[in-house]
Amino acid sequence: MRIPEGATDPQTRKRLRRTDMVAQQIREQIVEAGLQPGNRVPNDWLMPETVKVARGTLREALKVLEYQGLISTKSGPGGGVFVASVEPGAAIRLLDNLFLFDPPSIADIYALRKQLEPELAASVAGRLSVTAFQVLQGCIRLYEDEPKTAEEEYAQRLAELDFHEELARQCANPLLAFTCSFLLSLLRDMTVCRSIYKEPNPALRETGLHYQVRLLRAIKAGDAELCRTIMRDHMADAEKYMLERAAMRTRGAAGAQTGDLKP
Repeated sequence: MRIPEGATDPQTRKRLRRTDMVAQQIREQIVEAGLQPGNRVPNDWLMPETVKVARGTLREALKVLEYQGLISTKSGPGGGVFVASVEPGAAIRLLDNLFLFDPPSIADIYALRKQLEPELAASVAGRLSVTAFQVLQGCIRLYEDEPKTAEEEYAQRLAELDFHEELARQCANPLLAFTCSFLLSLLRDMTVCRSIYKEPNPALRETGLHYQVRLLRAIKAGDAELCRTIMRDHMADAEKYMLERAAMRTRGAAGAQTGDLKP
């Protein structure tokens, strides 16, 4: 029987559901057994007769788990199926793709940043090692001096985002750290944000530098509440600037189109 265009074969739907069920079963076994990255997945978990599915279904279930980053396969002597570790960067890249064709607005992103970044800053107050503190200072040093070219100024703007990324790396709360890193990734990927970052603006660099120098002092002093206040003000100013520049670019583009229509 011919399947109408756009429809799905019921047998295909059933097979896909079964594949997902098997993948979920293996995932749960890994968690319940306490297997860690690098551990071999027991062979008897991966036998068709054990899972009670066809070999092809089992193969597809393993592909699902491998795509998700939960397992890796090795061939040859000592090969097999092993538990893998999902890297935050890889997970963020997948989430970026979720918003590839319908990205959030700048306001959407800053609605979260204004809430989360102050808590991120407060979470590391008085808790950074000497090395971690020096890494943050190193981010600032990248944009202490006046940029000599537009490319250098753009690199400095990205270094400001790196400062926030480093704060996330030092955060003990993995959910807070991951979410803040994801928001930074969205900002880096948005075309309008990249265009704004490339605009010459010496005053903006000085403002960001001022906030981050003050924040480092508060972090070193262990003053969590002051860290919150500084970062809250920083995010409010950053949002205001980004929204204003985005609006200007929109008006400029609209004006250019209107001008093109004039006789």
